[in-house]
Amino acid sequence: MDLAKYIDHTLLKADATVDDVAALCAEAAEHGFAAVCVNPVYVDMAAHLLAGTGVKVATVVGFPLGATFTEVKVLETRAAVLRKADEIDMVMNIGAAKAGQWDAVTEDIRQVVAAAEGRPVKVILETALLTADEKRRGCEASLAAGACFVKTSTGFGPGGATVEDVGLLKAVVGDRAGIKASGGIRTQEQVVAMIAAGATRIGTSAGVALTR
Repeated sequence: MDLAKYIDHTLLKADATVDDVAALCAEAAEHGFAAVCVNPVYVDMAAHLLAGTGVKVATVVGFPLGATFTEVKVLETRAAVLRKADEIDMVMNIGAAKAGQWDAVTEDIRQVVAAAEGRPVKVILETALLTADEKRRGCEASLAAGACFVKTSTGFGPGGATVEDVGLLKAVVGDRAGIKASGGIRTQEQVVAMIAAGATRIGTSAGVALTR
């Protein structure tokens, strides 16, 4: 199994510098990772450094809480697209989900999907904050809104990806959407288990070590 093709090589720390992002992109190109995932201010730089490598540039929207205005998420998405982002990882409106306001959750996602202009949108559910039913409803809202992926975690929440959660998401979305497992993934054993459970992407900052 070529694990590199599953990996979104990720650097979302607040103190990440230009040099750190340049190193991330160099590693992604060297190892043939699926994508890098960087904060929005680094999208244009990453797109420039990775042009022609086949490595995609993903960025985050409404990150990490999901509690910004929908119009702000839309603006972030449009700005990222303008700077040549290939994929958008948006945080679901978690508070609305907890309150059972699923129409609001769906509309929030739908507007980001529209702003992405055909680029894949991954919806971060932050599974550690949700009940099993809320995870299912989050998947259903993502599908209804036209998202291409559901994603477990931001990496900044109270917990990360679990095999059980990936299996639950897979049971809901089937082959209608990809599944990105992210948060706390540090070993090859974890990666293989997540893929076996249904993950089609792995978000991790440990990509280089995982592919040795």
